[in-house]
Amino acid sequence: MKKSMTISSIKKSKGLKPLVMITAYDALFASLFEAESDMILVGDSLNMSFAGKNDTLSVTMDQMIYHTKAVCNGAKNSFVISDMPFGTYTNTEDALHNSIRVFQETNADGVKIEGGKEKADIVEHLTSNGIAVCGHIGLLPQSVRCEGGYKIKGKTNAQCLSLIADARAIEDAGAFCMVIEGVRSDVAQEIAKSVDIPVIGIGAGCDVDGQVLVFSDMLGLFEAFTPKFVKKYLNGADLVRESVKNYADEVKNRNFPKDEHSY
Repeated sequence: MKKSMTISSIKKSKGLKPLVMITAYDALFASLFEAESDMILVGDSLNMSFAGKNDTLSVTMDQMIYHTKAVCNGAKNSFVISDMPFGTYTNTEDALHNSIRVFQETNADGVKIEGGKEKADIVEHLTSNGIAVCGHIGLLPQSVRCEGGYKIKGKTNAQCLSLIADARAIEDAGAFCMVIEGVRSDVAQEIAKSVDIPVIGIGAGCDVDGQVLVFSDMLGLFEAFTPKFVKKYLNGADLVRESVKNYADEVKNRNFPKDEHSY
């Protein structure tokens, strides 16, 4: 089955059109997003949005494979990227073993790993063994405990230069694109200009090569907190609550089911 996007077309999009990436964790939502998205990311953010955890760190390889399978089933024509969980790519051997699992057990087209220069050897090892890699630099959610919170990057000239070096190292290692998160807009723009592969922003301004959002944030379903960079395109939680209340009221008042809903 022909994919709507390929690694080649993703790379060729740089400078031509902004890329649309959105997260999905199941077949139902993936099928709804397929028509409008260039890439679907099965993000480890599911650990917070759907498992109710405080961060992404405890999601497992088995969980990511389960959800990636579901997304691939729901969006068979989409280019699907699966997040590699915390602790599954600390060395080249583990990274390759776990990435092979993703490729053998799902129909994912690539994996995403967090880190810059320090992860370049792992990215290179994966890409040289047939694994397509999307990088992730800037704010790294899997480092939240190490850094004592979610820290915006690119506030100093030294940080800016370090991020550019990160981006170039990940590109040189063979990544086909990268996510840049929580970085000052002007710095993110410079980083995008410094590499020839697409840089997909989240909390990094509009002057990069595309955008990604967590769908439960974008649709207003996740209410625990709302990052500054999130725009809610739907008041989803309110609409769901209202719909469930209407259903419950009709059941209690014997207004549902009516004849047209009965056999």
